[in-house]
Amino acid sequence: MQRQTIDPQRPVSRVNPFRVMSVMERATELEKQGRDIVHMEVGEPDFSTAPAIIEAGKQALDRGLTQYTPAAGIPELRDCLVTHYAQRYGVSVARERIFITPGASGGLTLLANLLIAPGDGVLLSDPAYPCVRNFIHLMSAEPQLIPVSLEQNFQPGTAQLEAHYQPNSKGLWLASPSNPTGTILQRPQLQAACDWVRGKGLHLLVDEIYHGLHYVDDLPSVLELDQSCFVVNSFSKYYGMTGWRLGWIVVPEEFVSVTNTLAQNLYISASSIAQYAALAAFTDEARLVFEQRRQAFRERGDYLSKALKEIGFILADSIQGAFYIYANISKFSADCEQFCHQMLEDHGVAITPGTDFGEYECKKFVRFAFTTDMASLQQGVERLRKALI
Repeated sequence: MQRQTIDPQRPVSRVNPFRVMSVMERATELEKQGRDIVHMEVGEPDFSTAPAIIEAGKQALDRGLTQYTPAAGIPELRDCLVTHYAQRYGVSVARERIFITPGASGGLTLLANLLIAPGDGVLLSDPAYPCVRNFIHLMSAEPQLIPVSLEQNFQPGTAQLEAHYQPNSKGLWLASPSNPTGTILQRPQLQAACDWVRGKGLHLLVDEIYHGLHYVDDLPSVLELDQSCFVVNSFSKYYGMTGWRLGWIVVPEEFVSVTNTLAQNLYISASSIAQYAALAAFTDEARLVFEQRRQAFRERGDYLSKALKEIGFILADSIQGAFYIYANISKFSADCEQFCHQMLEDHGVAITPGTDFGEYECKKFVRFAFTTDMASLQQGVERLRKALI
């Protein structure tokens, strides 16, 4: 039987591996061999899901709530998000505009199908979350990368947007806070992006997945500034529900009908159990847990940031959000993949190479995730110190 291969002309051939998962798999292999590994590679909180959410999930199972839900999600959870946007951001968002998705990845998949056609261009920052580029590739569309640097807080300005705009550009996708950099778009920057997009007749999609895990006084939602924008968010990060696979998107009113049709066809509905469990995420009991954990992440980030600077890494002065540090390794290496390989194999520290996140100066950077406990971070820092100083 002749062996089948992927046609190099097909969109799937342009999808890049998710390198962080390869790092994690190798780290797990080493642990099975008896090695002690400090994990600073994967962006997954080390805390278990808050007890109130787990209990709500158990109760949903006991009540037999295991059937399909409406494609847009259960009304109760969408109403919780309506209240969330009103209380947290002071904006009115109709329930009909909110769609519950199987993780933010499910939301991005839906939005890619909604907003992009073959041959379209989508402007996005470089570096950025790698799967975004791949979702665009799978639509036979073109990721149009905007190189952003540490000096500009890894966020693009309107002059750069104008410089990288092309005739086939159809949209701009941004993230605040960003993965891998942890930087945010301040309110004036976000307003400027909204104004620029409107002037060009493009759509604007903002990844707000790390909202809640922010360490600045003002982190605006784009919906405060322009209700015609698209938002993707998740219960994975601030709400600590990674394995439950639950997210949501917000779309303008005129896109509600077609979004519902896409949801019906792409995934039928998000997990019923996860949705009923997530209702408890909006209780006072759960919020207390989330805020305690946010403070723990802040303390970890402050510690790791200071320690990495002392070793010789170059990074931002402050961490604005998420649980990442995007660090320049120029003092130690010109090849981030080789550097990460050496740190893992020889020193037992798992970190992610910058090549996972884009092209611009990517070999000079690595991403640290402070998603493990303080004792492990301290152990990882000590191993890095011995290896590099």
